[in-house]
Amino acid sequence: MDWRANSLGCLNSKLAQVMFTPMDLGSIRSRWNEVLDALEAKNRIAWIAYFDARLSEFNGNTLTLDFSDSRKFASPHEYFETRPNLKSDLISTIYEVLGVSVEIIER
Repeated sequence: MDWRANSLGCLNSKLAQVMFTPMDLGSIRSRWNEVLDALEAKNRIAWIAYFDARLSEFNGNTLTLDFSDSRKFASPHEYFETRPNLKSDLISTIYEVLGVSVEIIER
């Protein structure tokens, strides 16, 4: 086996580990800044709408985001009406960064 085949085998092994490692809320939280950075690069408006979300629950396919703290700011800071249009970018960015497909629920 030459070095290219060996490298490819190692890469496939690492990808398999990443793709089949079950995600939990702690794992998502630990990499949430990566998701936000990628979202900002893709769609800055979506990043603005989601950067202050708190990750409150994850049941394997549904991620619940809590925006109650964003309502405590001194000035208006509510993007509730625009977020549904931007949700698909967040969902696709989560998939690209974490390799997991999720539904988003907002509170």
